[in-house]
Amino acid sequence: MLSTQTIAIIKATVPVLQEHGEAITRHFYELMFREHPEVKAFFNEAHQASGTQARALAGAVLAYASHIDRLDEIAPALPRIVQKHAALGILPEHYPIVGKCLLRAIREVLGAAATDDILAAWGEAYNALADILIGAEEQVYAGNAARAGGWRGERAFRVARREPESELIESFYLAPVDGGPLMAFTPGQYLTLVLCIDGETIRRNYSLSDAPGKPFYRISVKREEGGRASSWLHANAQVGTELRVQAPCGDFLLDQPDDSARPLVLVTGGVGITPAMSMLEAAAPSGRPIHFIHAARHGGVHAFRDRVNALASAHANVRVLYVYDQPRDDDTPHETGLLTRDLLAQELPANRDVDLYFLGPKPFMQAVYRIGLALGIARDRLRYEFFGPLEELRAA
Repeated sequence: MLSTQTIAIIKATVPVLQEHGEAITRHFYELMFREHPEVKAFFNEAHQASGTQARALAGAVLAYASHIDRLDEIAPALPRIVQKHAALGILPEHYPIVGKCLLRAIREVLGAAATDDILAAWGEAYNALADILIGAEEQVYAGNAARAGGWRGERAFRVARREPESELIESFYLAPVDGGPLMAFTPGQYLTLVLCIDGETIRRNYSLSDAPGKPFYRISVKREEGGRASSWLHANAQVGTELRVQAPCGDFLLDQPDDSARPLVLVTGGVGITPAMSMLEAAAPSGRPIHFIHAARHGGVHAFRDRVNALASAHANVRVLYVYDQPRDDDTPHETGLLTRDLLAQELPANRDVDLYFLGPKPFMQAVYRIGLALGIARDRLRYEFFGPLEELRAA
């Protein structure tokens, strides 16, 4: 329980954080990576280079300060943070490093304005939050280890098979080296691969792209231009290659509603199709109405088209729509151009009582989020996995 004095001091720093928060978090990351290079592997260098990680942390720090006297209002954001941390393997010993560097960054950016009282208050507030996260993350680790086929930390997997899904996306079928069972997961979750590339350890999250209950995990990876991990996997992860893998995590989960008649709408762009494939595979046999809408540049980069068509042919409850904005001459999309409000409206039931899951490039997600709200879909029925500051999505 934070003291009344600490709460008052933290609240008083909100205007300063609004003005200088991003400068503080940028300096924080520079400081931490310089003095504690051992933690660099837990962070995506692309997000660092683009500044999204510093903006995300600045937003989180500001939200924590703004709600320090009513933390229940930001509690819904904690499961996402806990799942991200557990996926990466964040441990209690990492928190003092972050706390020390954050307080030092506040001091060095704000100078004399960062008084001893302010730093003491932020130290107390940070430790309180760290204790909450450490406890919640331990519950995830212990829960995964206790489940059938579960484990804690890293487990060795072998590439059992790989298959091209498009000109850019390759599927990797991963089987445990120890031959043991696999922990069940919920469609929408992801694995974290711990890779050693050029002597450097990096961690990357990849959505599971097949239904649970199989003797393998499947991830489907787009080869990103300049992407160290994706390029390495496409070039080096051949059949027989061993990979270190963290247990499935994530809170972008396919819900099973009490009313199975409520339609499921899966809207994806590009490689965002991967978690939707897991959801579709799991939900198609249920009889629940499913609208599967996928946007791609053209047929050459449209992954899983044959599989989705097969599921639609086998299950009358599955309806598909493909939209290409740069179709090739031999492509046969249902629509051309971009996914618009009118096009999505045509696919939805009139009462808009649906669960809409969407994932894709940031501009695509911003558009779908805006369209979904404009069409009258309840905000809590819009489900997404957004890699970046959520404010960038919601502001759209």
